[in-house]
Amino acid sequence: MSETEHGEERGMAASTPAARLAAALAASDGSVRLQAALTAGTAPDPGFIPVLVARCAVEPDFGVRDMMTWALVRQEREATLERLLAELGSAAAQARSQALHTLSKLGEARAWPAITPELLRDPDDEVARAAWRTAAGLVPEAEAPALAALLAGQLGRGAREVQRSLSRAMAMLGTAAEASLEAAERHPDPEVGTHAIATRRIMDDPDSGFDAAVADARRQLALRAAPAVDEERSRMPGCA
Repeated sequence: MSETEHGEERGMAASTPAARLAAALAASDGSVRLQAALTAGTAPDPGFIPVLVARCAVEPDFGVRDMMTWALVRQEREATLERLLAELGSAAAQARSQALHTLSKLGEARAWPAITPELLRDPDDEVARAAWRTAAGLVPEAEAPALAALLAGQLGRGAREVQRSLSRAMAMLGTAAEASLEAAERHPDPEVGTHAIATRRIMDDPDSGFDAAVADARRQLALRAAPAVDEERSRMPGCA
């Protein structure tokens, strides 16, 4: 093949819809990337799936990532599912979290077996949060108590937003989470107990805010501890 023919072949490749999408998603201007993702979702193409999934792993703008998630949900379902499941094994935390997030939007029950305990305990908070939410939405009813027990092992983890995400995931499980939460309320770590009580309150009163639920939980734990403290003091010498 001559150099001219090689050039023509490269030009044809560069002109494919997938190649144009990849180039647009690599633009420095976020508005260009956002528009490219919107276009990909408006006019689905099988070639867009690997491009969108790959870009999700590195895209810095949340709004663009969210639009790419929407675009992926609009693509051919089977091919999208296969690509997302493969991404769960990526070494990049953002790749895993975005794949989980998109799976939660896809709502495909066949993804459930891929939400492993390792993902649910992922050391990266964003991956774990996405795994909790996705698992709670996909879990078969018969397996919900086991999932709740696993999630209960994460109670007390992280900062406010992480804990709130876990509470919401457990609340999605409803009655299946009650036994695990009840046991966690008696955990020797007060942070775990507080989180468990707060989660129970949110389940009982979905309109209550997370901060109010946590404050109430801390008061409950303090009241439970008070009689024990008073009893110990009564045994001290000089106490009536």
